[in-house]
Amino acid sequence: MKENDESLYALYDTMANLKLSQNQYSQAIEWYDMALSVKIESEQKRISILNNKSVAEYKLKRYKHALNILQNINLSTLSDLNLKNRIQDNIEYIQWLDENNAEAQVNIENIVKLKLKNNDFWGANSSYSHLAEITKKTDAKKSLYYAKKMLDIAQINKSPEDRLEALERIIYVDNPLDINKHFQIYKNLSDSIQATRNNYTNKFAFIKYENTKVKAEKAEKENQILLLSLVLAVVVALLIIIVILYKKRQRKLQQEKEIEIKEHQLHLSKKVHDVVANGIYQVMTKIENQENFDKEKALDELEFVYEKSRDISYEKSESKIIVEFDEKISGLIGSFKNDEINTFLAGNEKNIWSGINESVKDNIYQIIRELLVNMKKHSHASLVAFKFERNNNRVKIQYTDNGIGVPENFSYKNGLRNTVSRIETISGEIIFDNTTEKGLKIYISFPTS
Repeated sequence: MKENDESLYALYDTMANLKLSQNQYSQAIEWYDMALSVKIESEQKRISILNNKSVAEYKLKRYKHALNILQNINLSTLSDLNLKNRIQDNIEYIQWLDENNAEAQVNIENIVKLKLKNNDFWGANSSYSHLAEITKKTDAKKSLYYAKKMLDIAQINKSPEDRLEALERIIYVDNPLDINKHFQIYKNLSDSIQATRNNYTNKFAFIKYENTKVKAEKAEKENQILLLSLVLAVVVALLIIIVILYKKRQRKLQQEKEIEIKEHQLHLSKKVHDVVANGIYQVMTKIENQENFDKEKALDELEFVYEKSRDISYEKSESKIIVEFDEKISGLIGSFKNDEINTFLAGNEKNIWSGINESVKDNIYQIIRELLVNMKKHSHASLVAFKFERNNNRVKIQYTDNGIGVPENFSYKNGLRNTVSRIETISGEIIFDNTTEKGLKIYISFPTS
């Protein structure tokens, strides 16, 4: 398969799944059809798309369409047992929806045993949901049993949405005396999920993919090649500029200023690492992790990094961009979020940074970016959180991740040495807490004046 085919397939499939999760079933079907139109070598991927498309169809109550999709799949050639079980489960459930098939309950009960045997807990969760629905009106006791099993599996899967669905099913069939207790848990969980969604909506707005911009496969390929070429050209240009300027300065400086030269080189190296290298890495992380990216926005960010590098080369004062500092911090942390890593932050309000001079803010920005880059490269974390507080004329920052932590004999590499150096520059403190069973906690504090 061509690399561009793989990219298009992944893009269409991701957009389809997103629309499915948002209950926009007609749009999901359109995206699944686009994914199916891409030539891919993996038959298993194609079958997975067909299965998901059938879900969108039966959600629209087009049961015949959904069954026709699944029944035309040759399951005997499918090696993925989990996918095979899920397809068989969906067939039974859709037949029950369409014709009230009496054998559906027994057949799905047998399928869920196979799923549990293969440790397919996500698949088992779906089966328990189907069983709770099938028995809801005919056997409330069994429906309650299946709903509680679904709740147990949802907690194992750490899926708040499935927990919410399970609680809803429990409330429908449970003893009236227990409904109030379950409803309170349901309400608290629902409020928590909504708050989380609102937080992400406000701070990390999803970049909408505009279908009108995708005119042809050739144009898409050219755009990607152009962007990658531009990144490479900027990196090479920056390296050439740094080398040329360093050699010029080395020729001009007198012997008696050797100490001054060394100090300048150290300062320049640190700035290049913090501003240029991490800046480019941040842009590349966005390109790599975001399902759809705005080419013009990426070019603007690369041009900004180039201007910053040119300012470093000529030792200019950094131009002041009128952007609230709390927004810069939110944008920085949000740019490292992807399918594998979730980022969270709390307390990052405008009053936290009130009265703090620009030099201290710049050091804090570089420290946070260095921690994120180090996490991305080394920690294998899937959850990263920052908490900001201000009291008694000090700002406190708590960094937490669930990665591999640091060993007892931990020694700073270049990046974290720069972090510690910056903390000392602003008269702050940094503490690495590696006593937790898993992950890493870092406590940073510094005076506000």
